[in-house]
Amino acid sequence: MFTDTILYCGKSDSTKLNLDEIRVKLTDEQLKEKYYREDKKGRYYDGPIVSSMSMGPRPTLVYKYKGYTPPISGWRVTKENLEEIDRTGDLGWTTNGKPFRKLRIEDDNGQPVGSIWSDISLINSQAAERLAYPTQKPEALLARIIKASSNEGDLVADFFCGSGTTAAVAEKLGRKWIATDLGKFGIHTTRKRLIQVQRELKVSGRLFRAFEVLNLGRYERQAYLNVSGRLTGKKKEDALAKKEAEFRELILKAYRAEPLPDTGFFHGKNSGRLVVVGPINLPVGRLFIEEVITECRKRGASRADVLAFEFEMGLFPAVLEEAKQKGIDLAPKTIPPEVFDKRAVEKGQVRFHDVAYIEVTPRFDRKDKLALAVELTDFSVYYSQGLVESIAAELKEGKSEVVCEAGKLIKISKDKQGVVSREVLTKKWTDWVDYWAVDFNYESRKEIIKVQHGTGLGGVQGFLPGQEPDQRELELAADDFEERWTGAYIFENEWQSFRTRQNRDLELNPPPTATTNRVATSSPSKSSTSSATTP
Repeated sequence: MFTDTILYCGKSDSTKLNLDEIRVKLTDEQLKEKYYREDKKGRYYDGPIVSSMSMGPRPTLVYKYKGYTPPISGWRVTKENLEEIDRTGDLGWTTNGKPFRKLRIEDDNGQPVGSIWSDISLINSQAAERLAYPTQKPEALLARIIKASSNEGDLVADFFCGSGTTAAVAEKLGRKWIATDLGKFGIHTTRKRLIQVQRELKVSGRLFRAFEVLNLGRYERQAYLNVSGRLTGKKKEDALAKKEAEFRELILKAYRAEPLPDTGFFHGKNSGRLVVVGPINLPVGRLFIEEVITECRKRGASRADVLAFEFEMGLFPAVLEEAKQKGIDLAPKTIPPEVFDKRAVEKGQVRFHDVAYIEVTPRFDRKDKLALAVELTDFSVYYSQGLVESIAAELKEGKSEVVCEAGKLIKISKDKQGVVSREVLTKKWTDWVDYWAVDFNYESRKEIIKVQHGTGLGGVQGFLPGQEPDQRELELAADDFEERWTGAYIFENEWQSFRTRQNRDLELNPPPTATTNRVATSSPSKSSTSSATTP
């Protein structure tokens, strides 16, 4: 027999498991064996109604009932409760005149769970919860663990969420949750699963909460910016500033931009264009882009490149058009992970790509107020034409890479014999979309953050955005912070569809349950979609 081990850890000895919450139900055969007696009311077994002597004297519960007086340990219940037990037919007497309580089969709450859990089955091929995810665990297993180790309203975290079983079960059990995973497929699977949980809870009339998906893949950045934990105050601030300068220098070098000598807003220039590196640990948002436009106008510049790891969803193409109207040609570029590979930087192999985006227009059905169609009116994907030959030359045998050439996505593959082949992936417009989701009431929830009084949106002055110390380290009271709107909105995933490597199909029509009571209350300005392209 193969087994896994579940380790339980607590902060102190006072931490206890809720073992009564995970009692195991007895089988019919076990119940029949346990409740071996029977009367007119049903099956039962003899239980104690008089306290044992080991419980000590209980003088207030020593009283005479139907001619019987218990020892100094007393009855287990008050006289009023004892009379009620007798009235309902649950008080019995032995042939020698001693009382007992009839414990009924319908009141059985199972037996304590043991250390070997053999009552939870694996997920079979026909199970409704099966998602065909390699590491998926049964919901019954996670339900037992969560019930035993938390209470309703507690926070449950799973940092390797996989198919999202922990988050789905936590939501069903009324717990708050945090789920993380390095794999994009795991996040997509979890997101879709949680939306289905929301639908099920809604249909059953139970409350459910919206959730937010955050892209926090900044591990390389955090590692690069890490400074000694022993530094405090001004020394730590100076160390972080130095790290930040080195980091931006690395990015400018990878972008082949010439650093600017001054310490102004822009960090470099490239082919007659100003270059600015966005916040290292925060997505570039509307406020930052507006600042870029303002700085360009101050300098009399008309062209600028914005380099960032992430851009706020819904930012493009609107802000690009606004910049164009003000005489500014903005080019947002995504910083690739290869910037952390010094050899790739030295060889000039790091490629910065244009930001992919789509523009959609909602189309309402005049006959059906609950029907909504979304028309793709414009879209843009990164453009790598001119690099195809170098990519093919650098490609290792047995590997492949997707590039954009002449308005098409092309998969370049090199077999083990070194033969390069090309496959066009975008044969129709839907091939450009790998994932899309809908928030039927976008802009209904603003993104609010807490910052120290007198600081910008990045948080505490003197620290890099996203690298601020916690409140305890700063020794600041709660009154020293204020809530501010970042200018962004929380995108609530109310419906989605996505492709996988195994299944390339993409559902284009959301089911009726996804739109009920949602689209009817939304307007064109408050309906939003999100998509990601194949690259």
